Amino acid sequence: MAVAALPSFTRVARGAANPAASRLIAGAVILAVWEIVVRLAAPDFVARPSGILAAIPRVLSSWSFLKAAWITLAATAEGLVAALILGTALGLWIGRSKVADRSLRLWVSSFNAMPMIVALPLMSLWFGYTSGARFATIIFAAIFAVIINAAEGAQSVPVEYLEVAGSFRASRWRALIEVVVPASMPYLLAGLRLAAGRALIGAVVAEFFLAIPGLGYFILFNSRTYHQNEAFVAVLLLAGFGVGCDVLINAATRRYLPWYRRDEGQT
Repeated sequence: MAVAALPSFTRVARGAANPAASRLIAGAVILAVWEIVVRLAAPDFVARPSGILAAIPRVLSSWSFLKAAWITLAATAEGLVAALILGTALGLWIGRSKVADRSLRLWVSSFNAMPMIVALPLMSLWFGYTSGARFATIIFAAIFAVIINAAEGAQSVPVEYLEVAGSFRASRWRALIEVVVPASMPYLLAGLRLAAGRALIGAVVAEFFLAIPGLGYFILFNSRTYHQNEAFVAVLLLAGFGVGCDVLINAATRRYLPWYRRDEGQT
């Protein structure tokens, strides 16, 4: 009987080892515990999964929510594009120039480690309580991750690649565009992943602090007026935006960089 039960046990173990099944089970347990604890021990206005689910249609059909979502996501996209352009240029310069590396590397690492909330008072002084301060905060939050990864990618390019380009008399700019940038693409994609999340956080934090229109202010207003279920709908949208960015980057990697494969065991 022990031998007969072995295949069944093996199938159960394989099912438990399935990452998708494990994530679904863990998520269901967390939601169930959340619902039970809030119903038994928390006030009625505290958000719970059933209340959030009921609030989704109401919030998604609200013009104020749609407008706030558009403002935040559009500002995040604009700031992220600016951070990618400036950060990639500076990162490649640092990675390919010893003078720039010695002069700027320490400062970039220091600013990257600085909490973005520290920069918000300065942004509000320089740009006022306006969307310009949010835009500057988004760039500040995202650009240093791009710079660091671009610099690491530029420095990791094998010397043989550049020697081959030199043997064909490629100019310095052509070698940079056609050799260094493609070879650095895995690092640039890693920087994009980090920058996208940090840009979104920067936008929301700026809206919290500056009290300007956007999802951050929507969450702040609803949580302070005891509409926490509605506030959590906005939080779910932000989480979905972050997951969507990661999915798009992975799809672009598989489509346009077939030679680059991540270790699936680390995902």
